[in-house]
Amino acid sequence: QVQLVESGGGLVQSGGSLTLSCAASGRTLREEVMGWFRQAPGKEREFVAVISPSGTTTFYADSVKGRFTISRDNAKITVSLQMNSLKPEDTAVYYCAAETTEWAVPHQYKYWGQGTQVTVSS
Repeated sequence: QVQLVESGGGLVQSGGSLTLSCAASGRTLREEVMGWFRQAPGKEREFVAVISPSGTTTFYADSVKGRFTISRDNAKITVSLQMNSLKPEDTAVYYCAAETTEWAVPHQYKYWGQGTQVTVSS
């Protein structure tokens, strides 16, 4: 049984920064793709960023490119999302996900965390 636990969400002013972390337990995910998604009220869950098992390849949604950075620590089996220059439209519940064959497609991911709220005030 794999568990993903996100942390680091909170309230921040526009232009501020937050770092989200996702800790995995139950099975090693060193060889699995891991990603971040978000879901705002009334909207569908959308892709944010993804990282390859080795950490050498990353891919971002256009809306966050240049502002967010995904990274992973395979020794600790954690994945992080550094979010800079936050905007009110970044407000959402952010989810960590793992194991997929289609990096940007939410329903293809096998494991999900419970989500962490990020609120950006204007």
